[in-house]
Amino acid sequence: MSTLTHHLKISGMTCGGCSSRLKSVLTSIKGVLSAEISHQDNSGVIITESNIDVSMIVGVIVSAGFNVSN
Repeated sequence: MSTLTHHLKISGMTCGGCSSRLKSVLTSIKGVLSAEISHQDNSGVIITESNIDVSMIVGVIVSAGFNVSN
């Protein structure tokens, strides 16, 4: 199995609770192997199986109430 690492800028997180909640949402998705989310750095590093498209990850983050930018 090959993996992909996605480095994303995520805004809208105001506390550790936000980053914990987002990590929980992301890691509940089949094919997401890990997620390290930092509200302090407004960033996320998400490791997925290679068949997971980054646009799906972005959609989940936006649905959770946060923004993703490049």
